[in-house]
Amino acid sequence: MPPRKRAAAAAGQGELLSVSSTKEIQDILWKAADKLRGSMDAAQYKEFVLGLVFLKYVSDAFTERREELAADPELAQIPEHRRAAFLEEKDEYTEKNVFWVPPTARWDHLSENAASAEGGVGKLLDAAMDEVMKANKTLTGVLPKIFNRDNVDQKRLKELVDLISDARFTGHGDRPAQDVLGETYEYFLERFARAEGKRAGEFYTPASVVRLIVEVLEPYEGRVYDPACGSGGMFVQSGKFVERRKGKDHTHDIAVYGQEANERTWRLAKMNLAIHGMDPKGVGDRWADTFADDKLPDLKADFVMANPPFNMSDWARKSDDRRWRYGTPPQSNANYAWLQHIVSKLGDRGSAGVVMANGTMTSTKSGEGEIRAAMVAADLVACMIVLPGNLFRTTTVPACLWFFSKDKSPQSARALNDCRSHVLFIDARAMGTLVDRTERILSEGDLEKISDTYHAWRGTRSAKEKGLSYENVPGFCYSATLEEIEKRDFALTPGPYVGAADNGLDLDTEPMAERIERLTKELFEHLDESARLDAVVRKQLGRIDG
Repeated sequence: MPPRKRAAAAAGQGELLSVSSTKEIQDILWKAADKLRGSMDAAQYKEFVLGLVFLKYVSDAFTERREELAADPELAQIPEHRRAAFLEEKDEYTEKNVFWVPPTARWDHLSENAASAEGGVGKLLDAAMDEVMKANKTLTGVLPKIFNRDNVDQKRLKELVDLISDARFTGHGDRPAQDVLGETYEYFLERFARAEGKRAGEFYTPASVVRLIVEVLEPYEGRVYDPACGSGGMFVQSGKFVERRKGKDHTHDIAVYGQEANERTWRLAKMNLAIHGMDPKGVGDRWADTFADDKLPDLKADFVMANPPFNMSDWARKSDDRRWRYGTPPQSNANYAWLQHIVSKLGDRGSAGVVMANGTMTSTKSGEGEIRAAMVAADLVACMIVLPGNLFRTTTVPACLWFFSKDKSPQSARALNDCRSHVLFIDARAMGTLVDRTERILSEGDLEKISDTYHAWRGTRSAKEKGLSYENVPGFCYSATLEEIEKRDFALTPGPYVGAADNGLDLDTEPMAERIERLTKELFEHLDESARLDAVVRKQLGRIDG
């Protein structure tokens, strides 16, 4: 059976499919892989599928490097009996940041022996994972060895191996296999997030939210840190930003550092970085809790990007922690612990973007109001953005973005706008596009409008290149002084500053006095409408009686 027809059959399509795009490959693989779900729990299934994609990636990258070496004219100068040995020299691969793949772990070997392997293809795959980890220190303990188990349908597993072999992730113009595989890995992460719902918050932040943080911060070069890195989405999008703006050769202008507390999620991050050509050592050699065991105590980052867990009450709190410079966060909620931890990691001119629950903008519980006031007074807060609802499948809690900057001055040669003692407020609640009844995304236009507004306010190079200048826009953005913020008791909800319409206000974040005024007005409007409807009903009932 031809590869494309076999791919269609394995996916349950029943007819020939022309696998001409990355999206088609992804959809076919998902449908085929989904048949393997069986009795696996969702977290294990995620590791199972993404582990296969990763193994395919390292093998393809190895093969591409091998072909490059074989095509080198200098190889002809080596005696024929030594050429094969030269192509097997490990250093020729690792010096180019290509993982060494032992012969029996290479995909062509796995594909050729999948049908005849003693003990089934699962045993072959587990052995391959083990060999790759032994050959590459940075992958120690990362790859899943879960394929030779009773709950894995070996027949369907072989079909999936055949399918991945047929797709080959090549033949897409001048796009390398690494790019196609990287997109496939991201696609699977997103599909798993949709399938797992709230549980997906451990490993996935919606792509449009990550893009917004990256587009605002513009991490052209330097150290990028994420203290709750999940599957590494912030790092991947940072690399893509550099590639878009400066070209693929500059993606190594950034160095990534992260920490993740969940073992399985940490493994996903290591694989995600590797598959995108980024150094997996950046997320450490072991998973660990950021509060209990900060693996990077002396790090000073140029950029911090994070979507930490909201409203954690079970966290490792130490009252004398040096990170609590602006006040000790309460045991009942770690939100202000995350914010202060992130600020503590910023270099002298560092900046940060953090996803937080809307409640952090106004909370006064357990000293949180005093911590927020101290951070604002220290002129650390650069921008507050309130997000539309339904961006996150993983939580119903309304979310916002905090942006910090350690230096809001013009910064000499950079000639930025002097934004000291000011905070930019952006109300983006009316933005976004519904993709279904429960999920909204920020469009390219939304991302550009928000990021352009910030860059115009800050006077960055990108704003100057576009000829942008900042001005307050009622209902959308406003640059407030610290004095104005102090008059509002250091509440950071954008609505009152930008003059947003009342529709859609979140009760947890709206100031009490304004809420009472608004609700009183709405009550009288509803009473008037009720009286009108009552009169209409009575009139209609009178007609019936007559």
